Amino acid sequence: MMAANTARSIRADLQLIADMIEPHSRLLDVGCGDGTLLEYLDRHKHVDGRGIEISTQGVDACVSAGLSVIQGNADTDLADYPDQAFDYVVLSQTLQAVQAPKTVLGHLLRIGRRAIVSFPNFAYWRLRWNLAARGRMPVSNSLPYQWYETPNIHFCTIKDFVELCDAMGITIERSISLDHKGTMRRIGSIVFFANLFGEHAVFLLSR
Repeated sequence: MMAANTARSIRADLQLIADMIEPHSRLLDVGCGDGTLLEYLDRHKHVDGRGIEISTQGVDACVSAGLSVIQGNADTDLADYPDQAFDYVVLSQTLQAVQAPKTVLGHLLRIGRRAIVSFPNFAYWRLRWNLAARGRMPVSNSLPYQWYETPNIHFCTIKDFVELCDAMGITIERSISLDHKGTMRRIGSIVFFANLFGEHAVFLLSR
């Protein structure tokens, strides 16, 4: 259990993810960063959470907060986890940075009964406008990297992700888009508007 003075703020997309998770669940957070989501879920939903994080700084922050996190790589280490070991597996703002997104997505739904995936939408209208008007790769609060130093190697849109889920036979139980103000909208069956106006997307998935 974390100390009482370790509370941190939580982003709108992480709050949405937390709201999708049942209390007392078993959860694996892949690419857990500094452990903000794990800490929140432990404190508010008594979730039995584990994490895997590639950066030393992230692992150190998690361990300092009393979280059960190991250093690892989503592309290479998920294969070691047994089937159905968790109720939920979370991949937050990481899908676009892995080497093999389709393989990683398959592992998430093998390891957990459900997967929750969030990612920045590269079809968001502000990014389109920036590219069209300036002729340069966009830099924003949600994508704060220059093109030559970004960890994002697979540029995914909401429409791309929905089509991938369909091709893999994955059931989309819930799908929500968020704009730059954190306003949430259900994506539903009409993807066009979410693809244009959603800066981020969060999907609850199952087989």
